[in-house]
Amino acid sequence: MLNDRSSILTLLQTRRSGKPREMVGPGPDEEEMAQILTAAARVPDHGKLFPWRFVTVADDQRDALALLFRQALSEEDPCATPAHHEAADQYARFGGSLVVLVSAPVQGHKIPVWEQELSCGAAAMNLLTAAHALGFVAGWITGWQSYSERVRQAFCGPGERIAGFIFIGHPARELEERPRAPLTTVWRPWTPPQL
Repeated sequence: MLNDRSSILTLLQTRRSGKPREMVGPGPDEEEMAQILTAAARVPDHGKLFPWRFVTVADDQRDALALLFRQALSEEDPCATPAHHEAADQYARFGGSLVVLVSAPVQGHKIPVWEQELSCGAAAMNLLTAAHALGFVAGWITGWQSYSERVRQAFCGPGERIAGFIFIGHPARELEERPRAPLTTVWRPWTPPQL
């Protein structure tokens, strides 16, 4: 069973993202979203810098988001076809709620930017897990939208960038497991170097 909520460990062991393009609403209400984002913010954060931001996009703002994506696509790829523009519209209107995760590292601090970016990734993982714990399914995606300067400016301040778009809703069809790395390929005991 995927996203088995019978215990914390089973949820972690069976967690499966949903595909945003296959999600339906409703997403979390305001209280549930506050719970999800509170959990998302409880991550390792060396220096207590809070190097991430959560920007929610309301359902009634999806048309504005689609327009932003169309304008950005026209700038990014002047030869984009109508099909590309339609795909950008669909992306903006995927089902469920939308949280834009912003990486906001503090530049010039003694805590390396790399560690701050890792904290942002941990916030994304906590966000996904918290959504699943509440009975939703969530999916974290990027795409060209995450790297577009026009889109970045719409969500980020100076020195910030989009870490991803996280959709939270319900699966339109049963989730299927995906291939996972065998533990033996990603885990090995350390062998000290010969000194």
